[in-house]
Amino acid sequence: MKTKAVRLYGASDLRLEEFELPEIKDDEILVEIVSDSICMSTYKCSILGENHKRVPKDVHENPIIIGHEFAGNIVKVGKKWQHQFKPGTKFAQQPALNYKGSMASPGYSYMYFGGDATYAIIPQEVMELGCLLNYEGDAYYEASLAEPMSCIIGAFHANYHTEMGKYVHHMGIKEGGKLAILAGAGPMGLGAIDYALHCDRRPGLLVVTDVDDRRLERAEQIFSKDEAKQCGVELVFVNTKNIENPEAYLIELTGGTGFDDVFAFAPVKAVVEQADKILGRDGCLNFFAGPTDTNFSGTINYYNVHYASTHIMGTTGGNTDDLIESLKLTEQKKINPAVMVTHIGGLDCVAESTLNLPNIPGGKKLIYTHINMELTAIEDFEKKGETDARFAKLAEIVGRNKGLWCAEAEKYLLENWK
Repeated sequence: MKTKAVRLYGASDLRLEEFELPEIKDDEILVEIVSDSICMSTYKCSILGENHKRVPKDVHENPIIIGHEFAGNIVKVGKKWQHQFKPGTKFAQQPALNYKGSMASPGYSYMYFGGDATYAIIPQEVMELGCLLNYEGDAYYEASLAEPMSCIIGAFHANYHTEMGKYVHHMGIKEGGKLAILAGAGPMGLGAIDYALHCDRRPGLLVVTDVDDRRLERAEQIFSKDEAKQCGVELVFVNTKNIENPEAYLIELTGGTGFDDVFAFAPVKAVVEQADKILGRDGCLNFFAGPTDTNFSGTINYYNVHYASTHIMGTTGGNTDDLIESLKLTEQKKINPAVMVTHIGGLDCVAESTLNLPNIPGGKKLIYTHINMELTAIEDFEKKGETDARFAKLAEIVGRNKGLWCAEAEKYLLENWK
């Protein structure tokens, strides 16, 4: 079977190509990919090429398919897995394999297994690890976005707190505590706000900071303070850009005690150092955003580490349980991963969009692999609708949904684009 895919040949060398897939083996599964969202991690992989830890050194001769936040339909199942998976059903997948100590992962390491493709072959280790999941939801994009949401969920679970005089770690954010999400009005920050408001372990105070008024305004439109209050959470948005002493201001919001949990959602020295400064006693700092600079560092108050038991950790990715939790919460309409999405596009725009990702404003870029469509901001649908009635219809649909992408919009797109 032929597939069309965006393949990585080396640093900043992405190519959209059509090629033949081999016949699947008895322990493999052939899938049709419908949606994939572009991750900043894919940008890092693409600009580093073979210098990325997950990319094979021979990628110049054996290119890999990029993209790891994908979902679609099962087409053909090898004999080994026919008792568990059936053709014609939808799937979601967890790309963090960690198979037998290997760093190999879809979107980074495999010639025939990645998200920016029309068809792909899932190797046996994915099923062996339980990382391929039957998906029963309505929309493909929700399954694609379950992966980035699982990273957020994993971070919330990985935070921990202690008790004086006891050698025990209580896992998770402090329930009813004070939580800050710094640089939190971007796509992953919005997902974190959604989870913090609707998970089963909620803070009492949630403070979200950013330095961009437009991003903060969008965040406030999506998450109202009244909705947060109904969830038992006091929600506060703060632009720290023009505050003379932002650390003192943020601590004052806690009543002077500092924060129990702080998430740094940008790999910026000032953000990480600010996160450290606003920790309260036994405060946990989660450095969520991964840097490209291998020497990235910042100043830590070790006096507080010693006397106030502050601690720092980092998480990268989530596990399969986190992915399952994300899917369940989405299916139950408790969280809405669409809050992360600001742009829609087809397979033809993936290479350029990926390599230029840091320069494209907004949140997640959601790709539908079987269509051709330039990357388009959802907020620009109405303007494009002046010359293309299809965009006018999409604008109407999302306009009824707080300006957010939705299942109805996806269905219309898949029926009206080629």
